[in-house]
Amino acid sequence: MREKLKYYIETWGCQMNEEDSEKLSGMLKAMSYTRTDIKEEASIIIFNTCCVRENAELKVYGNLGALKKLKQKNQDLVIAVCGCMMQQKGMADTIIDKYPFVDIIFGTHNAYKFPEYLNRVKQEGVRVKEIADKETEIVEGIPIDRESNIKAFVTIMYGCNNFCTYCVVPYVRGRERSRKPEDIEKEIKELISKGYKEITLLGQNVNSYGKGLEPAIDFAELLRRINNIEGLERIRFMTSHPKDLSEDVIYAIKDCDKLCEQIHLPVQSGSSRILKKMNRNYDREMYLELIRKIKNEIPNVGLTTDIIVGFPGETEEDFEETLSLIKEVEYDSAFTFIYSRRKYTPADIMEEQIDDHTKHDRFNRLVDVVNEISAKKNKEYEGKVVEVLVEGPSKNDASKLMGRTRTGKLVNFLGHKSSIGELVQVKITKAMSFSLMGEEI
Repeated sequence: MREKLKYYIETWGCQMNEEDSEKLSGMLKAMSYTRTDIKEEASIIIFNTCCVRENAELKVYGNLGALKKLKQKNQDLVIAVCGCMMQQKGMADTIIDKYPFVDIIFGTHNAYKFPEYLNRVKQEGVRVKEIADKETEIVEGIPIDRESNIKAFVTIMYGCNNFCTYCVVPYVRGRERSRKPEDIEKEIKELISKGYKEITLLGQNVNSYGKGLEPAIDFAELLRRINNIEGLERIRFMTSHPKDLSEDVIYAIKDCDKLCEQIHLPVQSGSSRILKKMNRNYDREMYLELIRKIKNEIPNVGLTTDIIVGFPGETEEDFEETLSLIKEVEYDSAFTFIYSRRKYTPADIMEEQIDDHTKHDRFNRLVDVVNEISAKKNKEYEGKVVEVLVEGPSKNDASKLMGRTRTGKLVNFLGHKSSIGELVQVKITKAMSFSLMGEEI
């Protein structure tokens, strides 16, 4: 009896990377492979990489080095490295030279050709390195193996045109390209036919959706079209760029019953001076005015953000402006980052780079403020009854269930296992720092 072929995928980075891995998994399952969480069992190991921050790259190097012994024990093991890190100038050649046991290297633009690369390695015994310099046309119909059977990511556009001075995404993901609305709707309808209840629309900047498409369509119109799809319960989206979040999108969230009252709106800094150096194309006042519009139209909105500390030239005054903005907006939660230098970005060669001690001091103070506000916002939920989409058993306590509110709050609660995959009403009994406790009613 032929030994069952198994694959192992490790993913670093954002939701776009996670969906890329789901597609790689889908292609492998179509080739009769099954997934394993144990590297030693795998006949193919894939590292899907990120390069947004230095730590993500260092993890890749460390984990790659550890595969050398596995390859020595099993000469038939195929090792592949892909993703954003491979799109960086010279990175693929570095991997080829430094890790001779890696068999396949490919980038973000040609991941759909992975089965071809795997066949070449297995049949011809060659190493494959293929990095497309430019973005390709969007390829539809790639099989996808979803992590969940209740909620799913649906990419609506690829790439970014913003060129923030700290960011490598436009260089590794290419220019903005939007999927046709009918292709997006078809994918969502297929998900609903399989029992999915919630979809999250993905893009580096979803608000730019539709540019260049004929007939013309914008993101607000797409949201309204998706809201009309029968059987879908919830719609989320990320990420929004503040300079492009239109009033029409705000009104769509307000008007559409399936659109969740949650907006992720990265601010990055509360200082107009630093925002200009970051090339964010908005200032503090514009951002706060946008927040006021959102809160006015969607009073119970859940707001989350991204914040970078220690950007080149950031003074204590600039940092204090960030803290004051956070206190004024009162985010439900925030993804907080220490500025990480990235080669080939304008910020990497800026003067006035901030020392590590100052960066970490500001980061710790930032986290303290963010966490204090998050705990306060959670406390407001105590005693309230909220709608929760039940995703499965709680990761911390198998006797409880877990799910999220429409505003994105994580809830662990006592309930019936038969409720998994359903929308239920939960009474919040206690607020924790980063989640809510409750009981199904």
